[in-house]
Amino acid sequence: MRLGDLLGMSLSSLFKRKVRTILTVLGVAIGTTSIVVMISLGIGMKQTLLEEMENYGSLTAITVNSPDGGGGMMYYGGDSSSDSSKDGEERHLDDALIQQLSTLDHVDAVDPMLNCSVIIKSKGYMSWESVIGATPEYLKRQNIPLKEGEMPTSETEIQFVYGNTIIQDMSNEKTNKSYWETGELAPIDWMKDQIFVIFDTDRYWSAGSTDENGQLIPSPKKHIVKTAGVVKGEVDDWNQYSYNIYCNIEALKNTLSREFKGRTIPGQPTRKNGKPYKEIFYNQLIVSVDNMDNVSAVQEIINEMGYQTYANAEWIEQEMKSMNVIQAVLGGIGAVSLFVAAIGITNTMMMSIYERTKEIGIMKVIGCRIKDIQALFLIEAGYIGFIGGTVGTLLSYLISFVINKLLSGGGAEAMGFYMEEGAGGISRIPLWLGGVSILFAVLIAMVAGFFPSLRAMKLSPLAAIRAE
Repeated sequence: MRLGDLLGMSLSSLFKRKVRTILTVLGVAIGTTSIVVMISLGIGMKQTLLEEMENYGSLTAITVNSPDGGGGMMYYGGDSSSDSSKDGEERHLDDALIQQLSTLDHVDAVDPMLNCSVIIKSKGYMSWESVIGATPEYLKRQNIPLKEGEMPTSETEIQFVYGNTIIQDMSNEKTNKSYWETGELAPIDWMKDQIFVIFDTDRYWSAGSTDENGQLIPSPKKHIVKTAGVVKGEVDDWNQYSYNIYCNIEALKNTLSREFKGRTIPGQPTRKNGKPYKEIFYNQLIVSVDNMDNVSAVQEIINEMGYQTYANAEWIEQEMKSMNVIQAVLGGIGAVSLFVAAIGITNTMMMSIYERTKEIGIMKVIGCRIKDIQALFLIEAGYIGFIGGTVGTLLSYLISFVINKLLSGGGAEAMGFYMEEGAGGISRIPLWLGGVSILFAVLIAMVAGFFPSLRAMKLSPLAAIRAE
């Protein structure tokens, strides 16, 4: 019997028992919908978690600190009390280390970071802020969104890019109150107003007093620093760039060298005799890895070199394990519905065999192959799975749309998930999931129809013909 004949006969047989077929298809549709929606929720939660973590930094970046924590103003991870010379060798983050790390497998780039604290003054307001010096290449790769201006590139003239929430920290010098107490922002326009920056913060706070030698401590120099740009966002919009000030790292090094000439720059290591090094060491190195799967291996190599490291991939791996368990549980819940639907298919096919016993006997008597008879019932079950799977998948997209609409009004945040504007939603059905769900429904249906088809094969032709 030709395949076309088998397909036609199977489809015709389904239409002869419309009510039973519709009910069976409905069971498959509900089962498919359940499992797809449950899996989509798991996928959505994992993707939402990844998007949240990306707000804290790249998922393929490794932050490298010196063994003593780098002495920087902004130190992340590790134990700052550890000894950097346990093996008799002092380790610092310098250009030689950058070249060494750049030769490691899977490393795309190594970017130095130089951090310092500054005091900003303008129009009777002031604030103590953190400045991050980075290379133009690094700042460009970050794609920091700017509301106005551009990223600084000059290595001689220091220019700042202000985070959009910095203005909240500016407090009135007379009342010492800021936006957090008054609810009013300082009337400062970063791009137009004159901004004074004090790099020697220690001298600023101790100016007017005397040092250990009884000498009067003078006031530090105020630098007029031009504003290059402002990060995009309202004053209450938080992102990983909103609370820092960025500048060109070479311009920052030149400024600090002039400001602290002959003195130790805060956050920089000193020699054993207490004198400063001529070279300015970096507070951190950002190692960019080609793929998140290779982060752990590269991180282990750097740790073995005696440096402290931190990567978002460390804790995202643990979170993903938890999410995988949740997704498996959700998928299992949906699979129960599909299993119940499979029992319904088996029942439908068994009833069909009982009703068509005489027809099966005639087919055997006229010479129809046993395999064709089995194929006839398997195709019939496959039709049920295909129609039910397709309907269930389409229904899943509709339910997913409704869920995302309902949660877009704040429900996702109530569940512990921060949904950014334009994000994919808490329920996400990728194209592959829709296709796989239909194929899975067909497979389950044909498995459910397999045992009834075996009974059809084993029927005695003469007994089947005599059956009423």
